[in-house]
Order: sequence, then C-alpha cells, then structure tokens
Amino acid sequence: MARRSASSAWAGARRARKADHAYSVELCGGTHVRRTGDIGLLKIVGESAVASGVRRIEALTGEGARSYLATQDQRVREAAELLKVGPDEMIERLAAILDERRKLEKQLADAKRELALGGGAAADTASAIRDLGPVKLFARTLQDVAPKDLRGLVDDAKRQLGSGVVAIIGVSEEGKAGLVVGVTDDLTQTYNAVELARAGAEALGGKGGGGRPDLAQAGGPDGANAAAALDAIAARITGGAAAEADARRAGTA
Repeated sequence: MARRSASSAWAGARRARKADHAYSVELCGGTHVRRTGDIGLLKIVGESAVASGVRRIEALTGEGARSYLATQDQRVREAAELLKVGPDEMIERLAAILDERRKLEKQLADAKRELALGGGAAADTASAIRDLGPVKLFARTLQDVAPKDLRGLVDDAKRQLGSGVVAIIGVSEEGKAGLVVGVTDDLTQTYNAVELARAGAEALGGKGGGGRPDLAQAGGPDGANAAAALDAIAARITGGAAAEADARRAGTA
C-alpha cells in the first residue's frame, strides 16, 4: 500500500512538473550509458523541424565532439589567413567585404540602367526610339541583365519617353531572354502590354506573357532572336495603330 502511494505521488509530481512547461524538459540517454557523465563533451551541430511543434536536435559527444571542434577551429584559422586578419577580427573583416560588395552591386546596377537608357547621351537614346507614326517605341536589347531588373529599367524608360511603348529584352549568358513591355498610361486604351509581350515571346521561342495593360513580362529560350522579337512588337503596334485609324474613319463616315 505504501509502495502504491509513493508511486502515485511520484506520478502526480511528474504531471505537475510537465504542466509548468509547454515542452518536454527531459533528456533521454537511452540504455547506452550508465550515467550522463559518461557522455562527456556534447556539441549541438544541427536543429530542424520534423513535425508541428517538434524539433530534432543533432549533437556529437565525447571524442566525436572534440574532433568536430578541432576541425572547426582549423577552418577558422584558415579563413582568417585568407582574409589576412586574426581570428578575432574575422567578423569585422567579413562585414566590411559584404558592405563593399553591396556598394559595387549597386554601382553595377546603376551603370546597367544608364546603359539601357542610352548612357545619358541623347544620340544613344534617340537610336533606341522608333517613330511608328502616332506612337514611339523605345526598344533595346541588353546582355547579362537579370529579368528582375528589367521592370525598373522599363519604368525609367517610360518616364523618359513621356508617351509611348517601351520594350527591353535582357539576354543571359545561357542565351535565354527575358522581355518586359511597358505602355504609358495615356496609351493603354489602344495598346495592351500583355498582347505586345506575347508577340515578342513568340519570336523568342516562348509562349504567353502575363501582367497588366501598362506592364507585362514574358521570355523565351532563343535570345539570339531578340531583334526579331522587338520587330514583332513594332509590327503589332503598327497594326494596332492602323486598326484604330480604321475605327475612327468608320465612326466619322
């Protein structure tokens, strides 16, 4: 009877301890050691989620943990030697390198933007503008420009153009092409950027195109056909202008 009471009291105390915590505070050593002291040095080397509210922790113990720490120490010393600083100065040196890289990437992005817009030279900008009768088309192909950067370039060109259509194609090192087409607000009733992007995508070997009437994006695997894609967009614009003129004449007849 006394043994049963003691067992019940222990179980009640264990439930009370668990109620104080939203997670388990127990460490299971299994049957592999007689006491936790046999584990020795323990180094956690990984943590991941295995289910909702359940985390998996991976660790090394004993000689494995010491070997791991020795290897990490050697790597730190080798990295410090490459950076030409002491191990204690590595973090500051890496932070400075990353900051310098961010500045260089920004300068490169700005240079590519100026190149896309004609490099600030009026003659270069004028060479990219095609006069298609009632509308102007700013068309340019750029090398090694990421598709995510094209939208900003198109917006800048639209502001510079004032009224018209902008089509910029970026060709990657692998020869794939990204295309972004922009239409200024005053022309969206006549020209749809999505339709123009689809016309260009066909020449690039792609299909479809998505976006809004004032800004759309497409692409294709045939970057070598960038000039043909811009010509296809120009032809679609010319056809749209002709259709609008026919509609006006029909309305006045």
